[in-house]
Amino acid sequence: MADPKGFLKEGRKGAPRRPVDERVNDWAEVYPDGVGRALLPIITPQAGRCMDCGIPFCHQGCPLGNIIPEWNDLVWRDDWEGAIERLHATNNFPEFTGRLCPAPCETACVLGINQDPVTIKNVEVSIADKAWESGFVRPQPPEWLSGRTVAVVGSGPAGLAAAQQLTRAGHTVAVYERADKIGGLLRYGIPEFKMEKKHLDRRLDQMRREGTVFRAGVDVGGQLTGRELRERYDAVVLATGSTVPRDLPAPGRELAGIHQAMDFLPQANRSALGEQVEGQVTAAGKHVVIIGGGDTGADCLGTSIRQGAASITQLEIMPRPAEERPSSQPWPTYPMTFKVSSAHEEGGERVYAVSTQEFLGDDAGHVRALRIVDVEMVDGRFQEVEGSAREIPADLVLFAMGFTGPEPTGLLEQLGVELDERGNVVRDAAYATTVEGVFVAGDAGRGQSLIVWAIAEGRAAAAAVDEFLTGSTALPRPVAPTDRPLVAG
Repeated sequence: MADPKGFLKEGRKGAPRRPVDERVNDWAEVYPDGVGRALLPIITPQAGRCMDCGIPFCHQGCPLGNIIPEWNDLVWRDDWEGAIERLHATNNFPEFTGRLCPAPCETACVLGINQDPVTIKNVEVSIADKAWESGFVRPQPPEWLSGRTVAVVGSGPAGLAAAQQLTRAGHTVAVYERADKIGGLLRYGIPEFKMEKKHLDRRLDQMRREGTVFRAGVDVGGQLTGRELRERYDAVVLATGSTVPRDLPAPGRELAGIHQAMDFLPQANRSALGEQVEGQVTAAGKHVVIIGGGDTGADCLGTSIRQGAASITQLEIMPRPAEERPSSQPWPTYPMTFKVSSAHEEGGERVYAVSTQEFLGDDAGHVRALRIVDVEMVDGRFQEVEGSAREIPADLVLFAMGFTGPEPTGLLEQLGVELDERGNVVRDAAYATTVEGVFVAGDAGRGQSLIVWAIAEGRAAAAAVDEFLTGSTALPRPVAPTDRPLVAG
């Protein structure tokens, strides 16, 4: 183990963030020089807090099965090259997960039973950033080619993980993305202040050097049909994500100024990266209301603050979570507790246990306010609190309520794959759809979930595709589609 008395000598410490009045004036990451660099002075003793417990429940908490005690020990011993080797054995993109994952491994940490858990996520991102700076991350091209071809549709974390694994197995892999640049939501859905795109670009460069081919700006299902895709490739991996946003059909929904988060955030990201965006939806000078209290809502909050919103209110239908782990969600499950993201530190008001009754407009047909009402849970159903209706000003309303599944028309319809009752692509234990040679990984088959699940499923689907093409595989299989961890998600 690392330091046998580390958890007794050291308390939990995280990376210091830049002052709020400084960081809201730019789009750079909220940590000075990036989170990994900010952590380096404190991360070795933090890794030493790992107990190397007999049964490391952090493994079960992480869908990727990260071998957390081993790389904690290697960091404590200052063996950074060994640490990135162990980390890459289970995770293709630790610089992504170390910034974006909600860290279910930490809520499953044995130390967390009666103390603050190990800062696993911070150790992970420190290993990744240190490895890139030290030149430990190198292309791993295959020793020989199999002669088989695979198309991966979608370039988010699931698609990229599947593509990298299959390329390294010797297959010729092409990744298709309908946006003009590769990366999926990593590119245009995640704000720059959470993950600067330089981290994505250098990983994509590694993948190109390994032999993965990227084809951006291709609408698969439109300009390239599903039939053509199957004719060109020996196997297809669907990693299109869950992209149909959940709507709120309340009276007044047709008013101008009401948008989905994924219409707002990509435009803001493009603008932050210096691109010209015609007709951009911006929060500048507006009273912004964000409906949805999750990570996407927080991304809209931080973005609206940087754009200069007059006020920001974030609405959530659920009651305010408890500060501490509820007794109904015991260790090592993932508890629903009150969380303060970097964006919440920067401003805005969070209102819980409310429902939107109506969108109110002005004479020009633009939204001017929301009528909301308090709600409470009665017999498992939300019930309005009598006399609690009120109006709040709103020039811009953003829906951040999640997604209902992949787009059912176009590619999925052309391929003829079956969908389940939730609208997700049906797959078996080998990630195979109901159409031979077509596989699915990530949110398109699982439903909206965490980045670690996307990467884990991409890796597992790659193993299934490799076996389908060659009869056997040496690629790891981190999870089956039916796996359920001891955490939510």
